[in-house]
Amino acid sequence: MEPTTDRLKTPRAAGMAGVAFALLLGAAIVLMRISVPAGEAADATIDQDRRWAVQLALQIVPFAGIFFLWFMGALRAHTGEAEDRFIATVFLGSGFVFVATLFGAAAAAGTVLNEQTPSDFGRHYAYTLLATYAMRMAAVFVLATSMIGRTLGVFPRPLAMLGTLVGLILIVVGAGVPWSELLFPAWALVISLYILRVRRRAGPADRSGPP
Repeated sequence: MEPTTDRLKTPRAAGMAGVAFALLLGAAIVLMRISVPAGEAADATIDQDRRWAVQLALQIVPFAGIFFLWFMGALRAHTGEAEDRFIATVFLGSGFVFVATLFGAAAAAGTVLNEQTPSDFGRHYAYTLLATYAMRMAAVFVLATSMIGRTLGVFPRPLAMLGTLVGLILIVVGAGVPWSELLFPAWALVISLYILRVRRRAGPADRSGPP
């Protein structure tokens, strides 16, 4: 009976990790946005008085990536053997590539920030890696997760439709609309809070069931 007990704890772990990831990534995006003037972010010069915001955001990103990996692993464990192999492969691949591009963009931005005279190439590289590639991998992850949730009945239909809408917006809009990156952590927060609410309602029933 021990595997069953561990499996019942998986959704709560996914919810807690998802909340942490959503808050950390959302905070990093906000800090990056307020530190860059309005207009084309890749061409903008960071105000010296706001460099602290970029530095803080870069320190937050690694922890956001760690919590995202935990969130992703716990969600996959929750679906179990019933998940479709094709969709599960897209789910895993997009999640791993998202984390890799997120870390790569943070590393590139940190290098540019530490330079005495930041190059245009470095700014463009960091911005493109984050806003174009990372966010589109995030879109694929959202779409795959919503498809798994809808197919297995893990998520209610409105929540699955919300994920599909968010994924389509992220993959089409990309970096074209400022602040659109916040859709991804906002979606992760909604999913996580839903999972936590379901586990809280199911808690008494789990305790009253057979050992």
